Amino acid sequence: MLAAVALLLGGLVLLTLAADRFVLSATRLSRAFGVSPIVVGALVVGLGTSAPELLVSALAAGRGEIDLAVGNVVGSNTANVTLVLGAAALVGPIAGRVQTIRREGGLMLVSVLVFGALLWNLYLGRIEGAGLMLAMFGAGTLLVRWSRHDSRAGVRPISPEAESDEPVRVPMEIGFGLGTLAFTLVGADLLVRGASGLAEDLGISTAFVGLVIVSVGTSLPELATALAAARRGEADLILGNVLGSNLFNALAVAGIAGLIGPGQVVAAFRPAALFMVGSAFAAGVFVATGRRLVRWEGAVLLCVFIVFVAASE
Repeated sequence: MLAAVALLLGGLVLLTLAADRFVLSATRLSRAFGVSPIVVGALVVGLGTSAPELLVSALAAGRGEIDLAVGNVVGSNTANVTLVLGAAALVGPIAGRVQTIRREGGLMLVSVLVFGALLWNLYLGRIEGAGLMLAMFGAGTLLVRWSRHDSRAGVRPISPEAESDEPVRVPMEIGFGLGTLAFTLVGADLLVRGASGLAEDLGISTAFVGLVIVSVGTSLPELATALAAARRGEADLILGNVLGSNLFNALAVAGIAGLIGPGQVVAAFRPAALFMVGSAFAAGVFVATGRRLVRWEGAVLLCVFIVFVAASE
């Protein structure tokens, strides 16, 4: 069991450090190529911080651990809107633009709802995976269109990296990005091996390991990004990070898992899917009310996360 714990912890550390540097390179390259605010927040940062979920779920599905792959997606989506948003709101109130809440927020809720509905028959196959990937393509197209509209409207960048005057060394950042992506892949492999071994040694289901242990670990980049943005007062970056990450998890990550390793999942995913969808709607209501997420609402979301962990046992 000690070996499994060591692999799991080592994978988590490597994932967190490598993913953080990967997001930084992605954001700098986005600025260099003139990418607009929504793409930086919802696509570049949101998808970049979801790289651990993508690699972990893909590797798990390839090893025949579909419960671990799906549990990682469901748990990460739940953790993002409860743990990540809740912790960030405790640092400072999160106020978002009405347009962001309606557009990107609505798109994220629909994506999570679709993924949850597909899980209801307790099977994730290649047809479902292909459908989710097509939906991701459509969602990405919408985000790019919205970003162009924002650029024409003069919306400012939502990331300090995007508005910095410091020149970006493109070749160096590409090298850093590829290198940290490789380290993220190694960390994901260690994490999957450790999680599978831990489940076997303790006699617990890989679904629980994916829903709680692995999902929280792969959500650490989102948490670190949100807390740093909260300290800087970058509310749009926090919302873009969470919305983009959940969108990518529900469509692309789950879609790839279904394509690589289709299979039956355990019945525990039905209540877990309801919890995922319900927490996303609850967070949306909190943010939409007064167009901000205040500290007491953040505390409620953190309590919801604790209930989710307890209910997953």
